[in-house]
Formats: sequence, C-alpha cells, structure tokens
Amino acid sequence: MTKLTALLQRIDRAAHLAGRARAEVSLLAVSKNFDAYCVRALAAQGQQLFGESYVQEALSKQAKLADLDLEWHFIGPIQSNKTSEIAEHFSWVHSVDRMKIARRLSTARSPTLPPLNICVQVNISAEASKSGCTLSEAPDLCREITKLPNLRLRGLMAIPAPCKDPDLAARPYRALRKLADEIGTKDLTLDTLSAGMSDDFEIAIAHGATIVRIGSALFDQGKRKTV
Repeated sequence: MTKLTALLQRIDRAAHLAGRARAEVSLLAVSKNFDAYCVRALAAQGQQLFGESYVQEALSKQAKLADLDLEWHFIGPIQSNKTSEIAEHFSWVHSVDRMKIARRLSTARSPTLPPLNICVQVNISAEASKSGCTLSEAPDLCREITKLPNLRLRGLMAIPAPCKDPDLAARPYRALRKLADEIGTKDLTLDTLSAGMSDDFEIAIAHGATIVRIGSALFDQGKRKTV
C-alpha cells in the first residue's frame, strides 16, 4: 500500500466518523521542499492538488511538470513583490491576511484567467510568530475581498499551534468553524476551510475542514530532493 492510499483511507475514515460525505474533503499535497521528481511520482498515483510556499521553487517545478494537469495552491506567507507571480501561476491562494496583498493579487490576475480562489488566513491561536489576521479582523477583510475583481473568496485558512492533547487541539478548529459560520451569515458565501496538517488532519475534518494540507505523512522524507 502506498502512502497516498493509506492517507486517503484515513481521510475516508475521518469523514465517515464525522458524518460527512467523503467528497467534502480534498487532499492538498504540500510539496514544498520536494522536487519535481517527487511531485511527478505522486501525480502518477492520481494526486492533482499540490501546495507550495516558496514562489521560485514552485515556478521551477511547474515548468518541469507543465505536461501534467495539476492544480497549484500557494499556502505560504506572501511578500508584496511576489504577488504578480503568484497571481499568474496559481489557482488558489490560502494565505491572504491583509487588503494590500488582496488588491495586488486582484490587479495582477489576468481577466482572461479564471478568478483566483482566495482563502483568508486567520491567526487562530494568536501566535506572534505566525501570519494571519485576527478573528475580529477576518469578517471585514472577507467582505472587502469580495469587492475586488479577478478574485473569488472561498473561505478561511488556519495553522493552529501544535498540541498533543486531542481535546485542546480541537478548540482552534471549532473556533475557525464558528467564525466561518458567522461570516457566512453576513451575505457572504464561504465553502472552504483549509485546515489540518499531517499530525491533526483527522481532528480538523471532524470540525469542518474541506481541504487538508499534508506533506510529511505523504512524501517519503528519505527521498527529499533539492529543486
């Protein structure tokens, strides 16, 4: 059994236990720090969604894998001077945390391309070391993003602080789901919660995650390559 097959079975089981349809949860393979060879190998097993955090690394891989039908998601912190490349080469951006970045992405996104799918990153655990807007800032940021052309607001993204206690680990995911529900009652449509990584994705699925971002549990760490 491949790592991908085993992981998909765990996602199946988590969705079932949460009483959710399996189709509600997508797997985003976090391929940062793994080269095009590793991505191609995973794509050959049927994986199509890949997440990257570093623009130049991602562009190198995209060029080498242009023959494949892959969907690229940007999930890392966004520097202002990288917004044009991100807007041009990605289908999704999960890490928008301020209007300056949203405006630059909107301006840089060609109207000949489909709208760029946007998730607002929320610093759900209020960690000084992490990007993301506060819970109180998120509703207004979401509302303003919907006014921009060439973007499509999809939902929220969060990276909670690591926690080994399952009950404590669930709290930020419950808070994220509550926030999404509250925003969704204000004439905004949110259909995405990008939440959960290798160590806690089953907890995230139990609390509404629709995209789980998995790297270390999916790629063979012993075959990590330099791009």
